[in-house]
Amino acid sequence: MVKDKIASCNVISMPTGTIKMNTPPPTPVIGPPPKSTKYVGVKHTIMVMSGKGGVGKSTVSVNLAVALAKKFKVGLIDVDINGPDDPMLLGVSGKDVEVKGTQILPVKTPFGVDVISMGFMLPSDDTAIIWRGALRHKAIQQFLEEVQWEGYDYMVLDMPPGTGDEPLSISQLVPKVDGVVIVVTPQDVALLDARKAIDFCKKVEMKVLGIVENMSGFVCPHCGETTYIFKKGGGEEAAKKYNVPFLGRIPFSMEIVEGTDSGVPSASLNDTVSAIFTDIADKIVQSVDVAPSPK
Repeated sequence: MVKDKIASCNVISMPTGTIKMNTPPPTPVIGPPPKSTKYVGVKHTIMVMSGKGGVGKSTVSVNLAVALAKKFKVGLIDVDINGPDDPMLLGVSGKDVEVKGTQILPVKTPFGVDVISMGFMLPSDDTAIIWRGALRHKAIQQFLEEVQWEGYDYMVLDMPPGTGDEPLSISQLVPKVDGVVIVVTPQDVALLDARKAIDFCKKVEMKVLGIVENMSGFVCPHCGETTYIFKKGGGEEAAKKYNVPFLGRIPFSMEIVEGTDSGVPSASLNDTVSAIFTDIADKIVQSVDVAPSPK
């Protein structure tokens, strides 16, 4: 009865005055904001995302970009505004971003990948970015529209964990995302994490290119034996359950750890791990239906 009375009133009398209830706008907002008309010159845009943090998504993003750069002109946008790690992973921390005319120039790396990241804009590595969603959206928009991306074959977007502001901004701004690579870990909880990311892609109408199972077994640096610390097969099981491609397993090896710390991505080397990333990159290229061609 009380609820009915409140619902029928626009003004509620209170001991200290009145509260005016909000009324709907005369014309409701219909549909998402318009796509960007300034993000041009990139043939294919690939998102790398995860349902949670700590799965090695940035490591996969960087190495995927380096693997693609062996055949294509590749850019990398570090969309993780709060945790911009890509400059360190590519060995270009501390580099200055240059401006040419009205456009920002991406930072070149020794591995054929050009990158832009909030990490280049901070006064120090200790600086925390304390921004609400609107500011993060604006920064992403600038990375897409105000950086010189003309003539790139592939753009890899390293997303922050989860399905919040940043991936939503990408889905609204980029005219066409060719697909999403979802990174999971091998244990059973990968099913839950993958499900959320896949559901996000479905709701914003983006294709899932496949699932990568990261940290899939620890390779002993002494004997070479593989121990499955986090179990094995969660990523592949998730791919089967949700009917998406399984792109491959990446081991938890000292080579990847050392390469991450030293700024030398594993995909740039000539070893087993590099071959795995190259195979994943080739599957992605085939999935977006592009014949490999030299840069």
